[in-house]
Amino acid sequence: MAERTQSSIDVSAAPETVLDVIADFERYPDWAGQVKSAKVLVEDTDGWADEVEFVLDAGVIKDTYTLGYTWEVDEDGTGTVSWTLVKATLLKALDGAYTLTSDGSGGTRVGYELAVDVSLPMLGVLKRKAEKVIIDTALKELKKRAEA
Repeated sequence: MAERTQSSIDVSAAPETVLDVIADFERYPDWAGQVKSAKVLVEDTDGWADEVEFVLDAGVIKDTYTLGYTWEVDEDGTGTVSWTLVKATLLKALDGAYTLTSDGSGGTRVGYELAVDVSLPMLGVLKRKAEKVIIDTALKELKKRAEA
């Protein structure tokens, strides 16, 4: 991913729990405020989502898009979940990853990186700021959901 924004957060839940929240796409509208719906279109032979269709309503940015997922996770829930944009109307790129590592005391360090590009003309600094807002909101809401 070129020109991406990164952040991380500590979650007081085991990596398996955090991974379960990430993998439960149909529940995203419950905790990821700008996601209005999410539907798994294709699963791999292990039951992980390969492609997921999302409906996004983030004010001026409204889109229906499909992400392709790669799951490089261990049985304890640690590892990386990455995605790349398969198709969209407004978005030109939406590539990112969650990296889950055990903190050694039953919690999880969640890293998040994201690169977004839209069809609308937008300055690079504004794109990075939008990515930062998306990441910060997603991490806080993921933390809240996993710790509930």
